[in-house]
Amino acid sequence: MVRVTRFADSAAVAKGAANEFVAHLKKVLADKSETHILLTGGTVGIATLAAIAETAEASSIDWQRVHFWWGDERFVDAASEDRNANQARKALLEKISLDPAKVHEFPAADNFSLAEALAKFSSHVEAVKPVFDLAFLGIGPDGHVASLFPEKPEIPAGEWVMAESNSPKPPPQRLSFTYEALNSAREIWFVVAGSDKAKAVEVAFSDQPERLPVGRVHGEDETRWFLDNAAASSVWSN
Repeated sequence: MVRVTRFADSAAVAKGAANEFVAHLKKVLADKSETHILLTGGTVGIATLAAIAETAEASSIDWQRVHFWWGDERFVDAASEDRNANQARKALLEKISLDPAKVHEFPAADNFSLAEALAKFSSHVEAVKPVFDLAFLGIGPDGHVASLFPEKPEIPAGEWVMAESNSPKPPPQRLSFTYEALNSAREIWFVVAGSDKAKAVEVAFSDQPERLPVGRVHGEDETRWFLDNAAASSVWSN
C-alpha cells in the first residue's frame, strides 16, 4: 500500500511527518515491548527529528523501549558534524530519555578502516536481528536512498550492510543498509522536499520505478510519502 500526503513546504513536511510518527509509535508500543526505528539524515530528515522532539506527545512516549538505527552513515570521525547520528542527537536524541544501549550507530573512521567497520557492524546487525517497524528515508536529486546510488553493482543477496568507497556525493566512503534490509521494514516513510527532487519522485511513481534506487524500496506493509508541493510537482500539478 502506498499513501501520499502533500504539504506546502519543507517545514510543513517535517511537522506533518513528526505528528504522524508520534501517533504511529504510540500504537506500535501499545502492541509490543520494544520497537526498532531507522532514521535518516538530510535537511528534511533532521528537521523531522527536531519536530518530533517538539510535539506535545513526545514526552508521553517511553523512549527506553525504542531502538534507533540509521539508514546510512558518512564514514568520518566520530565527532564530525557530518555524521547523521550526531545531527540526530542534537535534533532529538539528547532531548528524550532513551536507553543508550539501544542507539545503534555505525562505526566511525577514527576507530576502524572501512572494511573493519563493515565487518563489525554486520556482526552487530546479525546479533541483534532488528525487525524495523518503520524506516525514515530521504532521497537525493539523483534518486539515491541511504547510500545506495544509481548505476552501482548489485549487492549480493543476504547482505544487510554494505560499504561504499566511491560515493558520487562526498564524502566518498560510507556505510549503508542494503535494499534487502530497507525492504524488510514494515513501513517506509519518505520525507522529501524541494523542486530538485521532483524528477526522482516522478520516476518513483512511474511504470519503471526501479530505474532509480528510490523505486526499489518499499515497506512490507505500507510505503508513505510526505512531499512538499515542489517535490510533487512533476507528478501532481496542484
